[in-house]
Amino acid sequence: MPVVDEISADYENEVAFVAVAWKASFEDTADRAAEVMPSGRIMWGLDAEEEVFAAFGVPYQPVTVLIGADKTIVDAWPGALSEDEIRERIDAMLGA
Repeated sequence: MPVVDEISADYENEVAFVAVAWKASFEDTADRAAEVMPSGRIMWGLDAEEEVFAAFGVPYQPVTVLIGADKTIVDAWPGALSEDEIRERIDAMLGA
């Protein structure tokens, strides 16, 4: 997430960045969000009932899901990618 936090500034007028956590307390999630997303540009929340994960078919963390304006999954990947790879996938989603 630190890489995503860094690049979120470059896409803030085009992409809404949202981090969803599960299997943790709200306090632990808030502490971790402050640590790995210090800019405050990424919205975050705790999906205690795993509803968001179920809605998009996400079986585990970490996974990144790019969701288009029409609410369909455009791309998804487990684990971490390099900054360049993330930018390429976001740009492809945006048609850049």
